[in-house]
Amino acid sequence: MSTNIELPKSSADLQVQARSFVQEAGQWLHNIQDNWVTIAIATTVAVIVFLGLHMVRRWGLRLCKQGEGVANWYAIAGRALAKTGNFFILMTAIRLVIGYVDAPPMLYTTATFLFTIAAVFQATIWLREVILGAVEHRTSSEEYQGSSLASAIGIIRLLVTMILFAIALVVVLSNLGVNVTGLVAGLGVGGIAIGLAAQGTVADLLAALAIIFDKTFRVGDTILYDKSKGTVERIGLKSTRIRGPGGEERIIANKKLLDFEIQNSSNRSYRRMALTFAIANTVPADKLAGLADLAKQVIIEEKLVFSHAFFTGVVPGALTFEVEFDSPSPSGDLADAAKHRVVIGMLRRLEAEGIRLYVPAMLHAEE
Repeated sequence: MSTNIELPKSSADLQVQARSFVQEAGQWLHNIQDNWVTIAIATTVAVIVFLGLHMVRRWGLRLCKQGEGVANWYAIAGRALAKTGNFFILMTAIRLVIGYVDAPPMLYTTATFLFTIAAVFQATIWLREVILGAVEHRTSSEEYQGSSLASAIGIIRLLVTMILFAIALVVVLSNLGVNVTGLVAGLGVGGIAIGLAAQGTVADLLAALAIIFDKTFRVGDTILYDKSKGTVERIGLKSTRIRGPGGEERIIANKKLLDFEIQNSSNRSYRRMALTFAIANTVPADKLAGLADLAKQVIIEEKLVFSHAFFTGVVPGALTFEVEFDSPSPSGDLADAAKHRVVIGMLRRLEAEGIRLYVPAMLHAEE
């Protein structure tokens, strides 16, 4: 939208335009009695539009109170509508009817220009509220409670505001007839310079937002990355803090962390455990034939889920026998305890059946 307003080049030009505007407005008001019906209808419509937009804004305030949680989609939509400004409402009402009242050209152009300014900045405010609301919706949800990204929303708010209002300013200046090519080029060069100077920080910030929106992991999850394992304690603006198995705190940049293949152990519904026994090759074949059923009975007695049990190979002096089962809990501690009980149960049953392990006794357990 362009209003093509000719800017005054001096104070004299400004005085001439102001005098012309007053004269045209006065002439229009003098002739108002000739088309008072049209003006009355237009005024009524403008008042209806003005009151209607105020009702929409009040409806937005009510939307803020719907839904659950601090930041929800009802609240985001309502908060955006609630930010509708009085100036935008007024100029919208005027712009919708001014074309029907035979207004002077300068008055029409001025009203259109003011409406353009109001519309551009109002759209910027709406978009800003939607973007910030979407970010807050992620950072304030239960899965990110305690994350420092929730407190970093102020920085994100500042960046979003600066970018959106810079774009809005360029649009408004363009409608004023200002050549914004140099301004846009300057902003582009400045943005590139800042980006190159702080590319590490920007990359980590974008990675942090990717973690939030993609839900790669959350605080409290146990993850495996780059042959390391730990529990996520905090997702920061630049780095993530992970508590290792030995109690040490590991701090890793968000960008570097996402470069690794990440295994999230907290999202599993069960844990599969594997045990390998070395059975002496002197055990009679009749006893070996019932070894799979014996292992199955031990696992079922421990209220675990049996997967399979069979001989996997032959080594000097022994036969390797593998048992696999599932622990119904994702907890690693509970799975280790279940593995311990199965080992003890298997040793007792092997001893009762007269089935000897390879000498020296070999027992290898792995997850």
